[in-house]
Amino acid sequence: MALAAAWRARRLRLVAFAERRLPALTHLRRPEALPIRLHQRRIYVLPTLFGGVFGAMLSVMALGALNYGNNPALLLTCLLGSIAFLSVLGGYRALDGLTLRGVHAAPVFAGDALQVELHFDPGNRAREALRAQLEDATVAFATARATPTRVVVGLPTQRRGLVALPRVRLWTSWPYGLFRPWSWLNPQVRLLVYPRPETFGPPPPESARDAGPRHLRESGDEYGSLREYRETDARRMIAWKASARLDRLVVREPEQIAGRELVFDFAALEGLDHEARIARLARWVLAAEEQHRPYTLATPNERLGPDVGTAHRHRCLEALALLP
Repeated sequence: MALAAAWRARRLRLVAFAERRLPALTHLRRPEALPIRLHQRRIYVLPTLFGGVFGAMLSVMALGALNYGNNPALLLTCLLGSIAFLSVLGGYRALDGLTLRGVHAAPVFAGDALQVELHFDPGNRAREALRAQLEDATVAFATARATPTRVVVGLPTQRRGLVALPRVRLWTSWPYGLFRPWSWLNPQVRLLVYPRPETFGPPPPESARDAGPRHLRESGDEYGSLREYRETDARRMIAWKASARLDRLVVREPEQIAGRELVFDFAALEGLDHEARIARLARWVLAAEEQHRPYTLATPNERLGPDVGTAHRHRCLEALALLP
């Protein structure tokens, strides 16, 4: 274990030195536009700990064979050395030509892990035993010939707003674990993180004026009075004809009469600091969505609503996340 830790520390120092000294690696540290294709000037190879021990063993075998004039031992040493050398080519070919086409991640609340989807195009070659590393998370994957591959890597979050995607390290020790070809990908991508909602607090406030009777309707729904089927819904509520047209189960929303309008005003939350106001507004937005009640969000930059539904919820949480 101590030898492995020492070797790992030494390898990391060599990588850091290479990044400082090699112009290509220094260039690759800057964000790049997608797609990103790996080629010979972007792929670097280092021996693994097992490869270093194997090389030392071959050196001892070669010295012994030459010292005693043992031709079969010398032939075996040369054969093993050639196999080790060819493994470098095998690992290099596993990365050469691999293309990162896209990066996607659904927004999450601060403190949750972003599920970052990396979309790779392997080209006309199957690739084995690849590794994608994003900070401390590593995912193993393989690709079939001419088949786009989606790789999901978890990325922890700590704060709201737009988060720049860290560098992605691609590497492999295929086929024998003697060498480790690797490369960095630094896509120019920023991911959205919603503010963490307040855990406890007062209920959402209602405006002083009456909004008037109206049916609640989720934005973006073609039929207005229909919504997705839930396990708790009674079967008599299922709209069978609409479900057949949409090819999924939907239920007819019962008519609800909206009373006073929900207005969430950032400026009205006196006595709270900036982040506490954002957390409370985020909780109120989620509470209004659960109740299927139209609401308006007023921030220092814009006013959204009144509306309700997934699209409105995303716009409101995004506006809160991007507040300075």
